[in-house]
Amino acid sequence: MVTTEASRMPIWRDAYVNLAKTAGLTADEMLLPDGTVQPLWSPVIEHFESLGKSDIRELRQAALRLIHENGITYNVHGDPRGTQRPWELDPVPFVLAAEDWERIQSGLIQRAKLLNLVLNDLYGARSLINEGLLPPELIYSHSEFLRPCAGVDASRELILGSADMARGPDGRIWIVNDRTQAPSGSGYALENRGISTRLFPGLFGRCKVRRLAPFFRSLIKTLNGLSPSKTNDPRIVILTPGPLAETYFEHAYLAAYLGVTLVQGDDLTVRDRRVWLRSLAGLEPVDVIVRRLDSTFCDPLTLRSDSYLGVPGLLEAVRAKNVALANPLGSGVLENPGLMAFLPRIAQHFLGESLLLPSSATWWCGQKNECQYVLANLKDLVIKSIDRSPDLGTIFADRLSAAELQALRDKIKANPDTFVGQERVTFSTLPCLIKEELQPRHAIFRGTFAAIGNGEFAIMPGGLTRAASELGNFDVTARAGGVAKDTWVLGDAPEPFASLWSEEGDRHQLAPDERNLPSRSGENLFWAGRYAERTEGTARVLRRTLQNYFDGISRNDDVQDQQLDILIIALHRVTETLPLSKSAEPGTNVPVNYPEDELLSMLMDRNRIGTLSATLKSFINACYGVRDLWSLDSWRVIDSIDAQWKSLQKSKAVFLFSFPNELNSLITQLMALTGLNLESMTRQAGWLMLDTGRRLERGLLLISLLRSMLLERRGESHDYLTMENFLAASDSLVTHQRRFRSQPNAESVLSLMLLDENNPRSLLYQVARMQNHAVLLPGKKSTGPLCAEDKLLLRANTQLKLCDVRELAQVDPVSGRREHLDKLLKNLATLLTGVSEGMTLTYFSHVKSTSLLG
Repeated sequence: MVTTEASRMPIWRDAYVNLAKTAGLTADEMLLPDGTVQPLWSPVIEHFESLGKSDIRELRQAALRLIHENGITYNVHGDPRGTQRPWELDPVPFVLAAEDWERIQSGLIQRAKLLNLVLNDLYGARSLINEGLLPPELIYSHSEFLRPCAGVDASRELILGSADMARGPDGRIWIVNDRTQAPSGSGYALENRGISTRLFPGLFGRCKVRRLAPFFRSLIKTLNGLSPSKTNDPRIVILTPGPLAETYFEHAYLAAYLGVTLVQGDDLTVRDRRVWLRSLAGLEPVDVIVRRLDSTFCDPLTLRSDSYLGVPGLLEAVRAKNVALANPLGSGVLENPGLMAFLPRIAQHFLGESLLLPSSATWWCGQKNECQYVLANLKDLVIKSIDRSPDLGTIFADRLSAAELQALRDKIKANPDTFVGQERVTFSTLPCLIKEELQPRHAIFRGTFAAIGNGEFAIMPGGLTRAASELGNFDVTARAGGVAKDTWVLGDAPEPFASLWSEEGDRHQLAPDERNLPSRSGENLFWAGRYAERTEGTARVLRRTLQNYFDGISRNDDVQDQQLDILIIALHRVTETLPLSKSAEPGTNVPVNYPEDELLSMLMDRNRIGTLSATLKSFINACYGVRDLWSLDSWRVIDSIDAQWKSLQKSKAVFLFSFPNELNSLITQLMALTGLNLESMTRQAGWLMLDTGRRLERGLLLISLLRSMLLERRGESHDYLTMENFLAASDSLVTHQRRFRSQPNAESVLSLMLLDENNPRSLLYQVARMQNHAVLLPGKKSTGPLCAEDKLLLRANTQLKLCDVRELAQVDPVSGRREHLDKLLKNLATLLTGVSEGMTLTYFSHVKSTSLLG
């Protein structure tokens, strides 16, 4: 990248130092006390100083493009901008010296061991409570202390954990929060790293940044070792609350990265004190569950009875030692901020050591003197609930009005056991790219640890850093507008590339895809295929309808108007929607501008079932439910489709004349996705479900279109135009022209669209493809009786091959309809609907699951 001297980033160091001084900042990670840049930051800062303003803009755009292409999101509920918020990454990394990292690593390992000992004690001997090192009220009043888990497993161990930390004005690293429930951040740290290495490939190597892959290799080895069955191929699953979880992207990303199965609660079941995966092949045993769900929601039978997210009977399977959990149920009690006040003494008790990484000063209000201190100094403290209550959160008391401060004081007095006060540590700042210059922002770094066996832990050499959006603000959360940063831990020498995967000698054959694919994922793929085809089919009919509408305006032709009415009726038949009243809007006296309002509604109304936007929304939801199964290229296409139509929804003015181009783009993107799936997905259970859904939906749409457009005889001129419109809406007009080289008639159209096995748009082609797929679906045997859906497909294939095109094309002189064609299409629609219902019973509902245990 070449820049001229005049276009370079302006000299900003004096401005940066003055801004820090003006804001009263006492510590900055980049600057020495005299205002000069620390040597370890020099390569990064020199790189940014070499960039011009246009280069900075290009850098930002490149980062945004990579985030968009990778589909990195964070769900923020109640956000007016929508639930899925794009990940925000500041390009400037947080640089840590090797000496600093050694201290952090030693401190995190010590803290992991200490928390592990505390966890075992609280659910075991409870010596800390018995000997007065912990007040019982602090533990027993915490919602994550789960009495049913006491004594469940004497060797319970924290597998994953993290700690939020920051550097104080004294230069020391302070722990702000412990995260032991289902700690997030590691997946986002990986994505941050992937983006930063693409933005600064040369700089990354010159700085000798340590790699993250070895940490995840240790993690997957640990998870394999947890398996009670001690097999070479334990079945590991990541249990997620689902697509609406705040960090669902990370759940899906880690599942794909680690090569394990992403599941929701209803994908699992407990039988005979064992956990089973409801896979497409039936019930498969689960050995290890990586829990990304709070403990209380994990087992509605024993814990929260109102939970729809967990697995009934899970705790009983854990008691029987038939499944391992990472982390153990009840580990969330260690996130109680009140524990921090007692950890120094507990460290001396268990380890005979002082804490290497101290916690910020903490006062638990359940103690009289401490409560009085908190109330007396309320405005200078940070107030937290011991339960991380979403209604309370973290309160910076200095920002409250007098009335709000008094209300908080009253809450503390009413329930002192549930509150803690913490010293408001003035965190150090980091340089962030604000517009086109570097400015200081307060930041917190999340360090992550993982057990590696025998009570030892590995620490990720890096992690998730979050910086506040405004100077002087300490709230770094995504909801408050905080941005993420990559964390560069510098080494002594460049590290060689490290793969996540095992060495050559450790390789073994994994279980077939259908044994690891949850039924829910198979169903989502099936419906993703159906909704993709339904979206494409609806878009094609709408595009042809709009073409006729615009042609009718220019010609003012009665025949064209009648064709428009035929197409709109076909559109309603295909989408199973009811037409808007031509006289007035439903429930109003406002006249409808027909057909403009009807067409706009069919295009844009997300709340009207069957419209293009509503179907597209269902397609995106089905795809998002199996986010971990799509390739990166496929997800880019899916995300692009979603972004295009969300942008249209936000437009203040939408006009019909703009939609042909939008529909062209949508159809092209859907065809691109089909091509990617055809060329990139292995022909295993997931692809079979996806393509079966497409073929089934294409067949049903074709039947609906045939019944609405070809059953009635409308006269020679009308029949010709109707058949031409039908072929165009079915993407077969060019094929017909090349095949017959004459204007379409009933026999030629039906021959091409019903019986041509070589036409990928014909009904017989769809049935034949589904038959081919059915043979390969899980549980099928080469010998023995046919299952219900196989019989239905065989009947459909036979009926099509035995039919007479001339007979189908004949018009009944009395009714004026093609009665033989109508009868055939009705039968075929019934058969294909039965295939869908049969697949649901066989693969998605697991009515037959119990027989698979024997």
